[in-house]
Amino acid sequence: MRPFTLFTGIVAPLDRANVDTDQIIPKQFLKSIARTGFGPNLFDELRYLDQGYIGQDLSKRPLNPEFVLNIPPFDHAAILLARQNFGCGSSREHAPWALNDFGFRCVIAPSFADIFYNNCFKNGLLPIVLASRQVDELFELVHAQPGVEMTVDLSEQKLTLAGQTLHFDVPSQRKERLLQGLDEIGVTLGFAAQIKAYERERSQICPWLFNQDVQP
Repeated sequence: MRPFTLFTGIVAPLDRANVDTDQIIPKQFLKSIARTGFGPNLFDELRYLDQGYIGQDLSKRPLNPEFVLNIPPFDHAAILLARQNFGCGSSREHAPWALNDFGFRCVIAPSFADIFYNNCFKNGLLPIVLASRQVDELFELVHAQPGVEMTVDLSEQKLTLAGQTLHFDVPSQRKERLLQGLDEIGVTLGFAAQIKAYERERSQICPWLFNQDVQP
């Protein structure tokens, strides 16, 4: 997982509340667990005017000209600005995978669905909760200055854009894991020496657990 420290990118305004995970990545695209390849179908039903299915020639699909991610410069955005209850619906981990694969590193909203919020941290995507008033002001700024870039400083827990600085909270343990680029497997591997030592000790006390030929 890529470490998240200091990051700058264009902000895309998705002015919708209660965006669920089926809108983020529709159910027909959930057949893979490779974590990659989902970006072209992110917000599929919003980005395209036809019905999406696996294996389509994307170059021939009609785009929705009114959807924000089809409008330059937002089509190269790396920070998504959203409304309340973002990521509600089913618990599919493919949702942060799709956002990551498109190129997003950060999502800002007044609130997130709990499971989606947790899944973001597990996949190197930073979800930032700001007050509704602050999110309203960011929407106004981004609409007034399309293509404005924001710098996200996770270490200092601050956002900077257009001469303004906003501070945000993030759980300390999740912050440290993002800074180090560690998912739960990476954290576990950090205890590899202790795990091996424990297994050696247990193999002496209970050898039958480690050798099928030895009976208790």
